[in-house]
Amino acid sequence: MKKLFTLILCCAAAIGAKAQTPAIPAIESIGKVNQADLDLKKCDFEPDANAEVLFDKGTVYFSINPNDATVVLEERKRIKVFNDNGKSAANVRIEYYGNNHEEWIENIQAETINPNNGSLEIVKVDKKQIYTQRVDDDYWSVTFTFPDVKAGSILDFKYTRESKNIGALPFWYFQMGIPVRYSEYAATIYNGLFYKNLLHASQPTVKLERDPNSNQITDIALANVPSVNEEPYFTAIDDNVEYLFSQLSSVNIPGYVNTWSETWNRVGEDEAGFDNFGGQFRRKLNGEEDILTHAKGLKTNDEKIAYIFNAVKNNMKWNGIYSRVTDDGTSKAWDKKIGNSAELNLMVYHLLMRAGINALPIMLSTKKHGKVNPTFSNRYQFNTTAVYVPVDSTTNYVLDATNKYNLYNVIPENLLNSYGLTIDKENKKYDLVFIQNPSPVRNMVMITADIKPDGKMDGSAQVSSLSYNKIKEEENYNINGEKKYTDSLKKDNNDLTISSIKMENMGIDSLPLTRTINFSLDLTGSDGTYIYFKPNLFEPFGGNPFLAEKRTTDIDFRFLRNDVIMGSYKIPAGYKSDALPKSVKMDMSDQSISFKRLVSEQDGVIVVRYTVLYKQAIFFKENYDELHEFYKKMYELMNEQIVLKKA
Repeated sequence: MKKLFTLILCCAAAIGAKAQTPAIPAIESIGKVNQADLDLKKCDFEPDANAEVLFDKGTVYFSINPNDATVVLEERKRIKVFNDNGKSAANVRIEYYGNNHEEWIENIQAETINPNNGSLEIVKVDKKQIYTQRVDDDYWSVTFTFPDVKAGSILDFKYTRESKNIGALPFWYFQMGIPVRYSEYAATIYNGLFYKNLLHASQPTVKLERDPNSNQITDIALANVPSVNEEPYFTAIDDNVEYLFSQLSSVNIPGYVNTWSETWNRVGEDEAGFDNFGGQFRRKLNGEEDILTHAKGLKTNDEKIAYIFNAVKNNMKWNGIYSRVTDDGTSKAWDKKIGNSAELNLMVYHLLMRAGINALPIMLSTKKHGKVNPTFSNRYQFNTTAVYVPVDSTTNYVLDATNKYNLYNVIPENLLNSYGLTIDKENKKYDLVFIQNPSPVRNMVMITADIKPDGKMDGSAQVSSLSYNKIKEEENYNINGEKKYTDSLKKDNNDLTISSIKMENMGIDSLPLTRTINFSLDLTGSDGTYIYFKPNLFEPFGGNPFLAEKRTTDIDFRFLRNDVIMGSYKIPAGYKSDALPKSVKMDMSDQSISFKRLVSEQDGVIVVRYTVLYKQAIFFKENYDELHEFYKKMYELMNEQIVLKKA
């Protein structure tokens, strides 16, 4: 975009164009507060909120001068603190793209306003307490904390953010971790620049103005926007909040006309042409011939894929940075034995291609980065690069060498349920594909136990885990060690003692992880006449994650599941069953989740089987009520006790 700056400046000078002055927002200036806001005790539309954004106004315009051109965002924000729990709103962090001084923050003004016997007590943020620090190779942050914050305080601030990149206007969030009473974004677009808007908003706007010629959004406001925060099975903030993003699509000024990335094909073509991406595909790695010689001697493609993937995964160290492009380049990163996600995975791609395996680089977005919107072609929706291997018409592998526990034949969990863009540079094909795992992942728990007359249980459990469950358990065991891992299996059940655990098939990609657990359990509540126990030991679910009555974000279970718990419990001599749970089957209305409990007794042995089958991985927040009730009932059924009585 830097060459474009020069062209715009030259053309602007030729036609005498001048930057437009942004309109002054109809927002109170810093230090001036109306009495109603001073007296406000709670948020009108979210009464239990600890704090509230009273208003947030963003004004965007272009600054054009003889030597430079920038996009300017002036943000003016006011927050009301209702109680001590809301004091965390006083900690402000503004992150920006500071690489090569591409963006910067300046003109920060901030102060705390407290009512004091009919007057205002104002404490300004000391400039020396405003800190700028580097986050990573690309991003920087400005942080500060408002002083003297208490229940009833008003936090007032504004700042200016400037960017040399006119390829996108500043991202604007209408929604955040506390409710927002009013949020407005107003933009004055430089004549001849055309942006396409991605508006991610489900609630109605209270103001919406568009340029009549280009249909670009120039002024938009939302009111009474509820808070959104992390919840169980939450994905990313950008998947769930209201926001506006604007990407440059074309320029039409005297002397210069161009368009950018109007299609996914154009995005892929552009990326393939960059040296730090497409230019790395054929870069030779020192010593690669030894790897290729071994790979070519293997019989099947799966064996070759697994060998090459593990050769890179086990010999390289990931530096913790997800990136869709390389930093040092694959050859240099290979020699240093450390690299970002693109460097590690382009190594895998290069070696697979040289070994004769049909593979493609694929740009993807991790869970925390957010899902890719297929209707909005933009490279910045992706934050990592992996390898896509089309095995057959129904099966595809996605290889990511950043995690030592990833398997070649299991799509990484943090890349599921979003779109990726495959890059076929040689054939000039760039396809958007949806990444998912269509097959339920099975997890089996089999328990055999004896109930003792003294109210104790001795037994063993065999737990068989595949795919994501295998990855999770192996990582947990290797990172935390056997003692902490064993303690985690108890799930805070202090009456459970695990005497031994045996792990089998660790590190073998093609076989399930099998854990044999020997245990004893004190059956509390037993009194010599009655024995009580719950048969759902070592269940893979943990506690009910959906206890909250309301839900503000969509639910992403990541993958389909088929969980089975089967227990065989021998009744002690002199006892008989007094109360057995009934066999029952329960389904969601659309059959997306089903639960089944089978209970039987024969020859002094009680057999219990629980089965939970998920046919759907993603549930929208609008359907939370039914899911909440289903889980409530399911956990009640799973926790129902078996009662034995002395004969």
